[in-house]
Amino acid sequence: MSQPEFLQTHQIFTTWSSPMNAQGPLRGVKVIEFVGLGPAPFAAMLLSDMGADVVRIDRPGAHGGGAAEILARGRRSAAFDLKNPAAVEACLELISRADILLEGYRPGVMERLGLGPDIAHKRNPALVYGRMTGWGQHGPLAHAAGHDINYISLTGALDAMGTPESPAIPLNLVGDFGGGSLYLAFGVLAALTHARTTGEGQVVDAAIVDGAASLMGAIHQLQAMGIWSRGRGENLLDGGAAFYGTYKCADGKHVSIGPLEPEFYALLLDKLSLKDDPVMANPYDASQWGAQRAKLEDAFASKTRDEWCAMLEGSDACFAPVLTTEEAANHPHMVERGVFTDIAGVRQAAPAPRFSKTPGAIQGPAPAPGADTGSVLSDWGFDSDSIAALRSAGAFGSKG
Repeated sequence: MSQPEFLQTHQIFTTWSSPMNAQGPLRGVKVIEFVGLGPAPFAAMLLSDMGADVVRIDRPGAHGGGAAEILARGRRSAAFDLKNPAAVEACLELISRADILLEGYRPGVMERLGLGPDIAHKRNPALVYGRMTGWGQHGPLAHAAGHDINYISLTGALDAMGTPESPAIPLNLVGDFGGGSLYLAFGVLAALTHARTTGEGQVVDAAIVDGAASLMGAIHQLQAMGIWSRGRGENLLDGGAAFYGTYKCADGKHVSIGPLEPEFYALLLDKLSLKDDPVMANPYDASQWGAQRAKLEDAFASKTRDEWCAMLEGSDACFAPVLTTEEAANHPHMVERGVFTDIAGVRQAAPAPRFSKTPGAIQGPAPAPGADTGSVLSDWGFDSDSIAALRSAGAFGSKG
């Protein structure tokens, strides 16, 4: 597919100047994001990529912005001093015009600011109020500090990953972004559908412990079926099975294999010249996994990663090279699909998923905090006198 044809179905970037330029299935949806860390901003990024008009509420005098802040891309920023009653009132006016609110503070913080869901819903009964926390809005741990590793520990997810000797610390994809951001985005969009049908808003309590536990559904199923019954690192998909794992090549680089189906496993053995080896005959015999792994280690160590790619990539052997992030961006498959893009010299993933009728787009780099306060207020229905009064009252901080 040529680049012009590709861009017809998967836009990468549109210069941000107004929400009227936005594109994607969420065009016209208004989102207020109270700036926090990690999971909530990533959820807001996803909504922006799909065309929503996302406005970040920043602190006056905060620093940041620019292409390197990938999780803050594609929205505008308004800065308010939330210790100032006029600023709180301005936020409530914005909330009254919003479809979705996102916040990622500890339980009770928004209530203390005078911006909690009870007050917000009095101003806007149809508002979807999305709350992102690690432990959830209630429970014995609700007010405790924590991070991804703690949340996935409590769900059983961390214990299921690693070697028999020790759990392996994964990237914070399982908790923060998988169990957190994706469930927050899914939750607020589900609630938005309800709100647009009934006029009734609600609170979405998106807790990382809830989402990470939900992500474990397939493992729970395997346990219930008796398929996942051995210890950590000794099961079918956790590195126990010899035919589902990674192997070092002659050049020190690695490849991955995962031929779960008999016909794919047979093809891999044929490519590795192991099809007649009796040790490899039954890949599901756990008692043979150690011996099978030794055979596979010897086989893959005989060639470089590129040599194995030339032999196996694109076949049904369920094979892929283990790539660095730089290598991934330059792989022919990723290049042809346009999985990655570049904004002001910063490589990042393009919007996902893809839509045939309403493609999403990165709406711009991260804004400097407070850079768009005036235009946001104007676009969201504040007249010039109201904006001047807020400025005079110090709602935007000392530099407003």
